[in-house]
Amino acid sequence: MGFMDRILGGKSQTTEDYVELDLDDVDTQTDARLQVHIAEINGQEDVIAIKDAVYDGDIVIADITRLRIEDRTTEHVIDELRQTAKEVGGDIVQKGDDQIIVTPSGVGISREKLNR
Repeated sequence: MGFMDRILGGKSQTTEDYVELDLDDVDTQTDARLQVHIAEINGQEDVIAIKDAVYDGDIVIADITRLRIEDRTTEHVIDELRQTAKEVGGDIVQKGDDQIIVTPSGVGISREKLNR
C-alpha cells in the first residue's frame, strides 16, 4: 500500500503508521503558511478542532470510520463541516465512507484522480 493510499484510502491507519522522513538533505520551509492536518472524528466534540484548523487556513483530512454506526451523528458532523467550508470559501469532499477532506479559502479539491 502506497503513501497516498494510507492517507486517502485503504484500511484505517493511525498516526503511528506514518514514518518520519529524514529531511537533513532537503531544504525545508519552516515558515509554511499552510499545513495539512490528519484528524480522526469519534464524535461531535472532535469537530471543533477541525473547524479551528480550517478557519486558521489549514487543510484537514479527517477519518470518519468510527461514525458510520451512528448515521445521525455522521450527518450532523458532515453538515457542520460543510457549513464551515462554505463560510470560509473553501471546499469539502467525502472520499468513500471513511474520509472527509476540508480546505480553506483559495484551495479547491479536484474530483478527478491524477492517473486518469
